Amino acid sequence: MSRTAPAQSDPRATLRGGLPDRYLTPDDIAVIFGVPLETVYQWRKKRTGPPGFRVGKHVRYDPADVRAYVTQRKNGDQAAA
Repeated sequence: MSRTAPAQSDPRATLRGGLPDRYLTPDDIAVIFGVPLETVYQWRKKRTGPPGFRVGKHVRYDPADVRAYVTQRKNGDQAAA
């Protein structure tokens, strides 16, 4: 019996449907927000984007933190208007 690898899903669709069951990579964050990967790294350096953490030499993002970041940004934009 041959097993086929599951298709890579769109991280944005996963977040819309609920929290994914894995930590997100910088590439996932770039796709979700529609920005270049370098922007994600600059956000991390300047501490202006969603909070990330290191696992060894790799940066990962907790989906709950990303959702909280988006909610905070949306609420901040509404308060400024």
